[in-house]
Amino acid sequence: MSIQPSSRKPRVAVVFGGRSSEHAISVLTAGAVLSAIDRDKYDVLPIGITTDGRWALTADDPSRMAIADRALPSVEQLAESFDGTVMLPVDPASREVVYSEPGSVPKALGDVDVVFPVLHGPYGEDGTLQGLLELSGVPYVGSGVLASAVGMDKEYMKRVFISFGLPVGPYVVIRPREWENDPAAARKAVVDFAADHGWPVFVKPARAGSSMGISKVDDLAGLDEAIEEARRHDPKVLVESLLRGREIECGVLEFEDGPRASVPAEIPPVTAHDFYDFEAKYIDSAEGVVPAPLTPEQTAEVQRLAVAAFDAASCEGLVRADFFLQDDGEFVINEINTMPGFTPISMYPRMWQESGVGYAELVDRLIQAALRRPTGLR
Repeated sequence: MSIQPSSRKPRVAVVFGGRSSEHAISVLTAGAVLSAIDRDKYDVLPIGITTDGRWALTADDPSRMAIADRALPSVEQLAESFDGTVMLPVDPASREVVYSEPGSVPKALGDVDVVFPVLHGPYGEDGTLQGLLELSGVPYVGSGVLASAVGMDKEYMKRVFISFGLPVGPYVVIRPREWENDPAAARKAVVDFAADHGWPVFVKPARAGSSMGISKVDDLAGLDEAIEEARRHDPKVLVESLLRGREIECGVLEFEDGPRASVPAEIPPVTAHDFYDFEAKYIDSAEGVVPAPLTPEQTAEVQRLAVAAFDAASCEGLVRADFFLQDDGEFVINEINTMPGFTPISMYPRMWQESGVGYAELVDRLIQAALRRPTGLR
């Protein structure tokens, strides 16, 4: 429930950037969200987090938060100053944001009524920022601490889905101690997994997104390099079998009466890339097909599964659920994203656009849902 006085507009702090390898994608998302927020309805405070974790005031200039000549943007390019730092309140009785510089009296930036955290990956999408906001008593867009953590960790995401009877593909986990203390045993676990499920396998960080650090491995010869690449992003590594079929995505959005699913989309095979990797998603702008060419029964089933995944992980606000439609006609959940990209080519807003919810309305609905939601246990 918002405690916003009626004398002024609600103030939205858009927090972006962050310490994860998806820093630039978060900046792209922030640019799109800042462009869409209705300035007649809301005041806006952009706050960037640098790659080393500093909180900085940034220019409210979405045009600078875009890919230029294949170069990705960063908070470091947008920060107005690195002399001081932005601090959120730690007292639930106050929502005043403060800017502090060494040797100077802290400067009050005003109250914040809701935070729109458009961070992707660890240290933002994984429950860490959500925990800080819960301690501060500030409402925020998206899932809470538990759902954010589950949605980030692909191993535990799959464990939760399995416990709810949702269809999940085969996988094996390589934990940090296993690789560091006995790499031969870790290799054998993958070889045994491939003996059961076949090569190739996909090796990926357990807690990353935007296809960062993922490798397709055709045989044992490429395994060590793929594991080390995944470990550059996360010391815990997930190995998954190849699921043959079509890549289908579906958006879930929280309405006043509960979560609803969008029309699904299909990610067609990308001929210039071995799979739907980072370059295909963000640099070469691979296009998805919206709505996906599915039968009415298939559409209804993937929408049902998307909402079921949203509920299983106790999500709030929004989720993009990714599936494989296998050759036998069955859907398998690949993963959910509790803060999917909002870039101009991102699938989540495109699916809702096709479902009758335009970009500006989508952003507004997310903010309003956050303002309605109480902080604390719920």
